[in-house]
This record gives sequence, structure tokens and C-alpha cells, in this order.
Amino acid sequence: MRAFDELRKLEMFFKDESRHGVSIVDLYELVQHAGNILPRLYLLCTVGSVYIKSKEAPAKDVLKDLVEMCRGVQHPIRGLFLRSYLAQVSRDKLLDLGSKYEGAEDTVMDAVEFVLQNFTEMNKLWVRMQHQGPVWVKEKLEKERSELRDLVGKNLHVLSQIEGVDLEIYRDTVLPRVLEQVVNCKDELAQYYLMDCTIQVFPDEYHLQTLETLLGACPQLQPTVDVKTVLSRLMERLSNYAASSADVLPEFLQVEAFAKLSSAIGKVIEAQVDMPIVGAVALYVSLLTFTLHVHPERLDYVNQVLGACVKKLSGKPKLEDIRAKKQIVALLSAPLEKYNDIVTALKLSNYPHVMDCLDYETNKGMAMVIIQSAMKNNTCISTADKVEVLFELIKGLIKDLDETATDELDEEDFKEEQNSVACLVHMLYNDDSEEMLKIICAVRKHIMAGGSQRLPFTVPPLIFSALRLVRKLQDQDGNVVGEEEPATPKKVFQLLNETIEALSSVSSPELALRLYLQCAEAANDCDLEPVAYEFFTQAFILYEEEVADSKAQVTALHLIIGALQRMNVFGVENRDTLTHKATGHSAKLLKKPDQCRAVYACSHLFWVDDQDGIKDGERVLLCLKRALRIANAAQQIANATRGCSGPVTLFVEILNKYLYFFEKGNPQITSAAIQGLIELITNEMQSDSTTPDPASDAFFASTIRYIQFQKQKGGVMGEKFGPIKV
Repeated sequence: MRAFDELRKLEMFFKDESRHGVSIVDLYELVQHAGNILPRLYLLCTVGSVYIKSKEAPAKDVLKDLVEMCRGVQHPIRGLFLRSYLAQVSRDKLLDLGSKYEGAEDTVMDAVEFVLQNFTEMNKLWVRMQHQGPVWVKEKLEKERSELRDLVGKNLHVLSQIEGVDLEIYRDTVLPRVLEQVVNCKDELAQYYLMDCTIQVFPDEYHLQTLETLLGACPQLQPTVDVKTVLSRLMERLSNYAASSADVLPEFLQVEAFAKLSSAIGKVIEAQVDMPIVGAVALYVSLLTFTLHVHPERLDYVNQVLGACVKKLSGKPKLEDIRAKKQIVALLSAPLEKYNDIVTALKLSNYPHVMDCLDYETNKGMAMVIIQSAMKNNTCISTADKVEVLFELIKGLIKDLDETATDELDEEDFKEEQNSVACLVHMLYNDDSEEMLKIICAVRKHIMAGGSQRLPFTVPPLIFSALRLVRKLQDQDGNVVGEEEPATPKKVFQLLNETIEALSSVSSPELALRLYLQCAEAANDCDLEPVAYEFFTQAFILYEEEVADSKAQVTALHLIIGALQRMNVFGVENRDTLTHKATGHSAKLLKKPDQCRAVYACSHLFWVDDQDGIKDGERVLLCLKRALRIANAAQQIANATRGCSGPVTLFVEILNKYLYFFEKGNPQITSAAIQGLIELITNEMQSDSTTPDPASDAFFASTIRYIQFQKQKGGVMGEKFGPIKV
């Protein structure tokens, strides 16, 4: 480069000489007598530049002479720099439109011909560099060639800057000549660089109009050439061109850009039999990205790309190459990101087939991406057919595709995956009851195949989704006449019963019991007494046969009592049966305090404020007296085993129940009974054998303050609490 700078000074000198009367023609002839060819040609190019500026000879003749004379140097590196210098000094003297060197007979084609000829010779010299030394310096030579590639590429840049090179000249002359040189050189480095350079320097609209010619060269390149990167960059440029203005989109349709790119990619993959899978998939990712940018409305194009990818991967084992798997994930993610709507992706018939090509772990990861897309965009899937397709896509999460993978599950990841599936179930909805029932049946079919580990996560959202449908169907009596049997609460409850039964058989009895009680409450709201009774029956069976842990029994029993208390659908016989069962189990709990609390909770089963007919004061009193006996027995056991009585918390809790029913007007609960209980608690607290407990003391003090408050309030309630002395 420093030599070029010095030659520039020499050019200025020659220019000054011509001004002082020295003939530039004589100088041009004189320098050709230099002894060595390399200095002679550098001098010739320098004087030739001044010669053209003098306009004493047509520019095209001088340029033609110079480009021909440079053939005299065939040493690759020397020849490259010589021709690079020629390109540099002639750049501002090319016969472009409006050029001051343009003659009557000169045309832009003369400039194009000069640059193309220089480019051709430079490329030949560049390719020949690899054969200049012994085999052991091949790596060094390749490095040098890579560093010198811009010398060749500058010719293409010059061509792209010539204003007179319109689409016609580019299509008929420039591109065919460049591609001819690219294909014929049969050199990996040259072919890759020149194809990439061609794509980068010429305008996008030219590429679009000459797409077939440009793509036709790709299958003819050497098998080792990175064609996927070349095509990817071409499609990226075309995508950006399409995004730049909506006005250019008709051009893409006119030239059938998608069809040509798709065909070219197929031919390249077919021609390069050794192309790795990752390379082929990367090409399809680029084509899909192009399609989504240019033809987002053409789902058939998107599906066609996915189908071509499936065809390439079919018959091969599950992908192991990490890069290939990442490319497949990118391929599948592109439609989700573009449309922001999983429902659109569900219309692509080849989408599930591409997912089937992934190994188990990657399939699960992609399924998570699909679910997260649906959740992020709050997508509602509203038909059973779409649900079928969706669950086929995420089957890696809802059942074991790989038998060996079950033992290697990471517990936290597994919970996150199943919670995501549970969230997805809540996003399946249709206002039409018939279709919603079909959706529930479709989901049930899939999640029931999930195995014992998944059902506790996936069954509850299905149950609550079905219960939401039940609430909607409450007013229907099932007498609608139609071609199909209509959706009715009874039909949904049958489905729910079968589903929860499956859950109870996979070591989740507590969860199944809770769901039975939820269903019983829904049946109560629908006024279906037999159905509600059956759900309670199943809940009691689970309690008796499956719930063994004492803490779980306490929790389950309180849930049963709470649910039963809210029931208003039962007749006298059924209610008595269930309440008797609940009180019986309460008295059989292992720990006395648990027994006491369960028994006094049962008192609420016999006194319900908002329900006529269920105000049995005697049985309330029986429950409370029984709870007192159990509390007293608990104190005695504590005294016998520890030498001191336990805290009086149970007595204070029972006192509060007495006060509750006293306020509610239960005639069996008298002020005398409350007075006696207060004195009992006071005596117990003062006893030396009672363990001091600040919490119990504060609880009792708070209860006494409440009684005092009611006494001071006056009115009817004040009169009721008046006889109680505190």
C-alpha cells in the first residue's frame, strides 16, 4: 500500500511533466522500454492514468491496452497487486454515465468489460496461489489467500458502483460472467467468497429478478463449499428487502421467489450428499424465516418447508447432534414467534412430524416452548380437534415417550413441566357446552395415559374445568331433543367420577378425596341428591381404606365435615347417614385433642343458620358434651403420663362453641351451662397440676372480654348474656 502511495506521487510528477511540454504519448511509449516487466507495468499503469486524463486517446483503448499488458505478470501475488493497482488508478476513469472520459462511441459496456476482464484474471491468479509452494506450507498459503481475497472482491464492488449497470446489463452480462468464473475455478475458498460477495454488493432488486440464475450456480459449487451460509445470507437480504416496503411484495410473487428458493435448496441438499444434517436443517430454517417475512399469510408455504425437513430427516435415528437439535427447535419456534398464536401453528400438519424427529429431552423442551407461547399470548384453544393436535405436540410432557428416561427425572423440572400442562388445561375453553364437553373428553384421554407421577398434577385442573362446565349447565334438565345426546350435568359427573377414581388408585387418596368433595358441592348446587351422596360415599371409602396417616385423617375429616355442613340437597335419611358416619369417625381419631376438635366440629352439622329444618339443638348439645368428656379424658391422660395436666385450650375452644350456639338461639345451650364451663376452666387454670400456657391464658381472657362486651351492649343480646357472671 505504501508503494501505491509513492506511485500516486509519481503520477503527479508525470502530470506536471505533461504540463511542461513533455508529450504524454511519448512518456507512454518510453516507460514500455523499462528493463524489468514488473516495474515497467506499474509505470505503464501510472502513465496510462495520466494519458486517459489528457484525453489524447480514447479511455477505452488505453484501459484495454493496460488490462491486456498486465497479462505479462503471471506470478500470483505480484500479479494480484499489479491488477489491484490498475483497478485503483482506473476507478475514476471508467466510462460510466456522464463520465467526462466518455466518447462518441464509448458505452458503459466498455467499462463493464474492462472490470470483468480484470476480475477474471485476478481470480485466476488468486486461485493459483494455492499451488505455489510445497504441501507442508499449504496452510500458510491458504491463510495468505484469505487475507488477499478483498483485492479480488473490489472488482465486484466497482461493478456495483457503475451507475450505467442497470438490471438488463446485470442480468445479461455481469452475473453470467461472474458466475461462470465462480463455477469454473472449482476452488472452495474462491467460490464461497465470491458468491457471498456477489450477494452483498449488488442491489436486492437485482437478486430478486435474477434469482433463478444465481440459485442455479449453487448446486454446481464444490461439495465442501458452505452453501448453506451463502443461501442463508441471500434469503436474509431478500427478507429485509421485503420488510423495507409493502410495495415490493408483488415482485416476490411475480418471480415465484419461494418456489425457486425451495427448489434450489432441495437441489443443493441432493447434490451435496455429505452435507451434515445440521447444514440441511439450517437451510430450512433460513427458508422458513424468509417465508414468514415475505409470505406470512401463506401457511401452505410454511407447511411445505416443514414437510421438506421431515422428508430429509425421515428414516434416520433420533437426532443426537446438539447443533442440529437447536436448529430444529429454531425451525419449530419460528411460526410461534411470528404469529404469536399457537392456534395458527396447530393448522400446520407437518409440525408434529418435525417434533417426532427430536429426542425425548428436546421434545419436552419444545413442548414447554409451545405451552409458554400459549400462556404468554393468552391463547384460548376452543375446539376438540385443535386440542387433539395440541396434545399430540406436547405428548413428551404428558406421557413417557422413552421408557429409560423415567428414573432420571429431575424432580423440580418435572414439577415445573406438569404445572405448565396444568395451566394449559385452564386455557381450553368454548362457550358451547357440547364442544366444551368434547374438549374435556379429549384432554382426559391424553392425561389418563400420563402415569401415576403425572396424574396428581394434571387431573385437578381437568376436574375444575369440568366443574366450570357443570355450573354453566345447572339450569339444563337434559330433555333437549337432538341428533346427539346433549351435555348434561349428570353426564359430566359420570366422567368426573371415573377420572377421580383413576387418581385414587395411584397413591393420591388425599387429593382424590378433596376432589370428590368439590364434585359433591357442585352436585348439591345442581340439586342432584343421588350424585352428591355417591361422591360423599366415595370420599368416606377413601378415608376408611386409603388414608392411614393420622395427620392426614384429621385434615380429611375436617374437610368432609365442612363440605357436609354446606349441603342442602340431602333428605333426612341420607343426611343422618352421612352425619352419623362423620361423628363416628371423629370419635375414633388417634389423639384425644384431635377427637375433641372433630367432635365439636360435628356440632355444626346439626345447626345450619340458612337452612330450614336443620336446627337440632339436642344433638348439638350431645356433640359438645361429648367433646367435653374427651377433653377431660385428655387432661387425665396427660396427668397420668406427665404428672401434670395439659393446657386448657380444648376447654376454651369448647366454650367458644357454646357461646356461638347460645348466640344463635339454641334453646339447649343455657347460660347456666356456659357459667359452669367458665368456672371449670378457671379452676383448671388455678390448679397446681395444670401446665401454664400463655396462649391458652390469652385465648380465655379474650373470650371473657367478648362475654363482657355482649353484656354491656344491651338489648336482646345483653339480656341473654346478663345471667353469665365473669
